[in-house]
Amino acid sequence: MIRVDDHALLERAVALAANSPPSSSAFSVGALVADGDGSVLAESWSRRRDAREHAEESVLAALGGAFPAGATLFSSLEPCSRRASPRRTCTELIIAAGAARVVFAWREPTLFVVGEGAELLRAAGVEVVEHPELADAARAPNWHLLDLPRRSPSG
Repeated sequence: MIRVDDHALLERAVALAANSPPSSSAFSVGALVADGDGSVLAESWSRRRDAREHAEESVLAALGGAFPAGATLFSSLEPCSRRASPRRTCTELIIAAGAARVVFAWREPTLFVVGEGAELLRAAGVEVVEHPELADAARAPNWHLLDLPRRSPSG
């Protein structure tokens, strides 16, 4: 099987986060699912359909909750392991969908909760790949939460 270009697809997921309406209680995140050849099967962002929806939750819903064999989930932020709302965590949803591989850019900071998404996914047998070189770009659409200067999507 051809290995997808993680970096380019993760950059696309990071760019999708800019579509998220800003929130004072949640991160702006972009996510997509690509098959083993790198074809994007679904993509989304935080709060795309409602104010409490996470990007990974939305992209999995677009796939009908079932994860295609050989596909990878790309997210600008480490999938959540705790939520303030009563919804299932993104980590739980990813495991339940049967995902075998997750790639993300930025570890969830402790602003809202202590994140353990990567560790829980690995414990469930999911391959987890982190690309911290894209973390600054993933933080950019969260300027309103992190006291960062506002940047345009082009940089």
